Amino acid sequence: MLSKIGRLDSESRKELNSIIDGIYELLDKDKGTKAEKELISLSATPNYFVREYLGKDLINYSDQRKIVPVVKKMLQHRIYGVRATALFYYYARYADEPEKLFEILEETFESIPWEVESIINDLWKRYPDLMKVKMSEWITSKNSKKRALSFHGMENIANNDPNFIMQFISKAIDDDTMEVQKKITHILTQVARANPIVVFPYIREWLSNADDKRMKTIWVSMKKLANIVIQKNRRERSEEFVLLTQQTINDWVHDENENVSRMGEKLLYIINR
Repeated sequence: MLSKIGRLDSESRKELNSIIDGIYELLDKDKGTKAEKELISLSATPNYFVREYLGKDLINYSDQRKIVPVVKKMLQHRIYGVRATALFYYYARYADEPEKLFEILEETFESIPWEVESIINDLWKRYPDLMKVKMSEWITSKNSKKRALSFHGMENIANNDPNFIMQFISKAIDDDTMEVQKKITHILTQVARANPIVVFPYIREWLSNADDKRMKTIWVSMKKLANIVIQKNRRERSEEFVLLTQQTINDWVHDENENVSRMGEKLLYIINR
């Protein structure tokens, strides 16, 4: 019996392969209706890893003309797991054609959000230049969920292109939605840990003319960073990060801008306690 949660071990994969082979045999015998019923039943699982395995395996069936119509219907199914399985099929099918994959993501970012996040994260690793273009479009969307998703996985370029990330955040630093603000604070923390020398000047500029809402957004990130400085676990921080953060906070305390100095004082209290 396949587990409803957790990664697939060798026995689970063996069992899953046997079920999938049975579905393929039905398709071979032109029993499409029964095959579709079996496929939907299998994919209606809460187990993410079963859905991923099944969806990606569907591209291996010899006659894709029998698969595609079924997957198209699955993508619109009322059950989340069925939709997610279909999305993984398209992900595998268009792994080397990201432009086509994005057409699917545009249709599914609201109906299959967790899997879309996973795919976006992987695309940042594989196609960073394309992602910069696509996510720059998404951040201007009227849809707040799409704007929030535009930040997902961006930490994958935190070491290589921190300036892009900081300029990207600048476009959304005053976004009104909580979902977007949470994404900003997360990615801001990640990129600051990787490249503090690039990040802190941007934050200082944002602080200089910040309203209360922006101050709160920046405070959430900077508080996390200050707490990392005083952690005993050195794996969470580099010496460069610690020294630059401490120096930045000390500089901010004496900054002529009231917003900056006030933030510096609050952060200094954390690292000195």
